[in-house]
Amino acid sequence: MDSQLDTPADLPAGLPAFLADAGWADARIVPLAGDASFRRYFRLHRGDETAMLMDAPPPREDVRPFLAVAEWLAWHDLRAPVIHAADPGQGLVLLEDFGHRRMRDHLDTAPQDENEIYAGAIDALVRIRGLSAGPWQPYDMAVYLREARLFVEWYAPAAGLTVDAEGWDAAWATALAPLVARQTTPVTVLRDYHAENIMLLDGGAQGLLDFQDALAGHAAYDLVSLLQDARRDVAPALEAAMLDRYIAATGVDGETFRADYALLGAQRNAKIVGIFVRLARRDGKPRYLSLIPRVWAHLEQDLAHPALAPVAAWFAAHIPAELRAAHGGDLTA
Repeated sequence: MDSQLDTPADLPAGLPAFLADAGWADARIVPLAGDASFRRYFRLHRGDETAMLMDAPPPREDVRPFLAVAEWLAWHDLRAPVIHAADPGQGLVLLEDFGHRRMRDHLDTAPQDENEIYAGAIDALVRIRGLSAGPWQPYDMAVYLREARLFVEWYAPAAGLTVDAEGWDAAWATALAPLVARQTTPVTVLRDYHAENIMLLDGGAQGLLDFQDALAGHAAYDLVSLLQDARRDVAPALEAAMLDRYIAATGVDGETFRADYALLGAQRNAKIVGIFVRLARRDGKPRYLSLIPRVWAHLEQDLAHPALAPVAAWFAAHIPAELRAAHGGDLTA
């Protein structure tokens, strides 16, 4: 029997053969909500069994990094989904279904579990810190600056601002130089490690998703992704407690690590503001604009750290106080 779609979808012509080769030719295919990329996801049903289908069409997407990171995580006993079949040429991957218990959704209905679940997510990062970084590209100054530049490239025009882009780069280069100098032993950075990409599995394990952009960089970055979540409020007390947990477990110098956490927090949050504006303006996804006030609040928190003094001075000179007070202002026009 041919694969069946619950709703129409423009799927690759080679999908039936791919599923047949994988033993899922008779599966019922249910589309799932998309994300901020060009990837699409489907849940396959075959009797009592389920699997996930990723459709990541080339050349816009490349599944090979996802497959490589999944293999690296599994090799180190971290719970990436098992890969059942893959065709990188078509951008098709059939993988283990982690079920429906997404960390964010679970905590929306069971906030009393926050400490335990966030502690588990922190402990996974502690484990990753203890491993040699995978064979990924470096998360270095050039990448930090390129990402931060998304703020002036997308947010500033949307807010009607003409800003000093060269001064922006210079401020970031000055602020990040001490961090980059300390980044002598990089770790695997998953880069999108937050409550919508962590699945709660049977037995208390946590499954990891959306890690295809992994780089070899600074351990603080994934903590920022988790604790300054763009999509979910994390109470300041919980953020502080989990940061303390990580510092205690790893033995890093607390003062220095907190400075690096603030630096990468500001860098990530500035980048995300730019990305969310780009998603709205270029890609027709205006829903991301509603997330900017939360991200902006995180950004202001990070800018208050002395390590961000050059960047904070740039903000004071170029972003009007009323826009900052409005968490970025109205970007819907």
